Amino acid sequence: MTQADKARAFADLHIKGNPIVLYNIWDAGSAMAVAKAGADAVATGSWSVAAAQGYGDGEALPLELLETIVGRIAASVELPLSVDFEGGFAVEPDRIATNTARIINAGAIGVNFEDQVVGGEGLHAPGLQSERIAAVRRAGKTAGVPLFINARTDLFLKQQDRSQHGGLVEEAIERAEIYEAAGASGFFVPGLIAPDLIERICRDIRLPVNVMMMPDAPSIADLTGLGVARISYGPGPYRQAMKALEERCAAIRN
Repeated sequence: MTQADKARAFADLHIKGNPIVLYNIWDAGSAMAVAKAGADAVATGSWSVAAAQGYGDGEALPLELLETIVGRIAASVELPLSVDFEGGFAVEPDRIATNTARIINAGAIGVNFEDQVVGGEGLHAPGLQSERIAAVRRAGKTAGVPLFINARTDLFLKQQDRSQHGGLVEEAIERAEIYEAAGASGFFVPGLIAPDLIERICRDIRLPVNVMMMPDAPSIADLTGLGVARISYGPGPYRQAMKALEERCAAIRN
C-alpha cells in the first residue's frame, strides 16, 4: 500500500458505533508488538514518546527527534501510522505546514492536532485554530496524502472539575464545526467521560469522535453504543509497561 492508500484505509476505520481502538505506542518496538497483536493501525501518544526519550510532554521533545522516531516506526510496521503532533511545534500556520510536511515525509498518514496553547495558557481562538488546521491540510495535499487530521480540543482536559463539563459542550460543538470546515477529519475530546455528553457530541457533529480511555471512562462496549468512532489509550499503555518493568526488576532483586 502507498502512503496515500494507508491514509484512506485509516479514515475508513472511523465508523460511528463501530470504533477503531488504538492502543497507543511510543517507538518502533512497541509498534511492532501492537502490530503482532493484530492491530489495524498504530498511533503514538505524545506523552509516551517524550517520556521514552527522557523528555516532558508539551513539545519538549525536539521535532528532529520526533521525525526520527516516526521514521523508525513507519519502517518497522506496514500499518497506517497516526502521530500525536501536539500543537505542530509552532503557532504560525506557515510553520505548521512546514512541520507537518516533515512528519508526513517521515511516514505519518494521520496526526492528532490540538488547540491548546502549548507552553502557554488556554486555547487558541477558533479562528486561529482553523487557520492552523487548514495549514495541516494544505501540507497533506501538497504531499499527495489525504492526511487524517484528528482535531483535538482541550476544553475538557483543562477543566478538571468534571461537574463543569456540561457547560463546555456547546463550545466544543462549535469548535468541531469550525474545525471541520477548515479540513479536520475527526474530533478528539480527551478528558470527557460523561456518557450523556459524549453521546450528545457524537449526535450533534458530523465528524467521527475520538474518546480517550481514562479511569472511570465508559467501557469500549458502552462507548460503541454512544456513537464513538475512535477510542485511544493515550499514555496508559506506556505507564503500565514501565510499571511492569519496574516491578519485575524489583522482584529479581529481592
